[in-house]
Amino acid sequence: MTKNRVVVTGIGAVTPLGNDAHTTWKNIINNQSGIDYITKLDKDQFPAKVAGEVKDFDASKFIDRKEIRKMDLFTQYAVASAMMAVEDASLKIDETNAHRVGVWIGSGIGGMQVYEEQTKRFFEKGYRRVSPFFVPMLIPDMAAGQVSIHLGAKGINSCTVTACASGANSIGDAFKVIQRGDADVMITGGTESPINNLAFAGFSAMKAITFNDDPNTASRPFDKNRDGFVIGEGAGILVLESLDHALKRGAKIYAEIIGYGASGDAYHITAPAEDGNGAVRAMEMALNDANIRPEEVDYINAHGTSTEMNDKIETKAIKQVFGDHAYKLAVSSTKSMTGHLLGGAGGIEAIFTVKAIEEDIMPATINYETPDEECDLDYVPNEARRAPVNIAMSNSFGFGGHNATLVFKKYEA
Repeated sequence: MTKNRVVVTGIGAVTPLGNDAHTTWKNIINNQSGIDYITKLDKDQFPAKVAGEVKDFDASKFIDRKEIRKMDLFTQYAVASAMMAVEDASLKIDETNAHRVGVWIGSGIGGMQVYEEQTKRFFEKGYRRVSPFFVPMLIPDMAAGQVSIHLGAKGINSCTVTACASGANSIGDAFKVIQRGDADVMITGGTESPINNLAFAGFSAMKAITFNDDPNTASRPFDKNRDGFVIGEGAGILVLESLDHALKRGAKIYAEIIGYGASGDAYHITAPAEDGNGAVRAMEMALNDANIRPEEVDYINAHGTSTEMNDKIETKAIKQVFGDHAYKLAVSSTKSMTGHLLGGAGGIEAIFTVKAIEEDIMPATINYETPDEECDLDYVPNEARRAPVNIAMSNSFGFGGHNATLVFKKYEA
């Protein structure tokens, strides 16, 4: 069966580095960090003091104020990003094509903020004071649902919940929908708003986030002195289209998506498999799906969380998949600048990967100071690098042993 070619025609984002994709990207390639001291919580209550917070976000620019009150912040980020992505793609959705436009947006946690607020209200004031919108605001699929409602997209509507792989899995699943012909367009990516007391308490108790209280050095993927990730928030949304559909309407094409791989570690609820076999299989599956050789890959946007185990095991997996070529390709973690957006990470990092291809710029891993003998690849230290990027890969790995890999390529007619 002939498979449709699939291209990226629009991008939209809300991140710690900007309230649109293009501002975010400009700051990424200028090696700017969006990480700072926590302002949304009382940081004195927690051993972790820093976060990648979204700044000056105004949902009312995109959503009616009455509707905002019915949405948790993770959904607001997704709706705003999706609207920007559709506008960027110059895509008109109406009754002539709505049934062929789908939505697939992932979130690892969903409405943690509203969960915390409404739980407090219940225990203090009783069930009658709990919002009737509590459940619709809480559930992770509501980002996809609200994007569909606000844009009028009536095609397949779904949500993948695979922890920190949610965004990447959603993009890969959406890619396959178009590839097999079940939609012409998919609005896809990931979103998260986990900066609340409960999430901070849980991650602090787990000792997964860094207790480094210097925002300038807290997120340091692959550095020997890394000691945990920095929690971030936001959304990254892409418009995917079949190539035929994009060409017919004269759409701008950022890049082509050519491969997707996903696997399970079957190992541990939070730790990656020590031999990296799950990550290896996801990357190999994506390369096979793309029908390319490992040595054709120029750049990897790594999962690169800045935790001791993840960075070491991802490095080991890359070396197993790419062999000698692992030392020739560039590998960087943009989480050094955004923090870790959890379920939103795969969405925004797919955008960075696509932009790296479009502009032939490899984003840096900032705060890289002390090499680790177990992390010995080219991590594009501290400064973005201008170099040809024809094919690039993006990795996302999540609690529960979820692994997702996407492969993008420079578009050629």
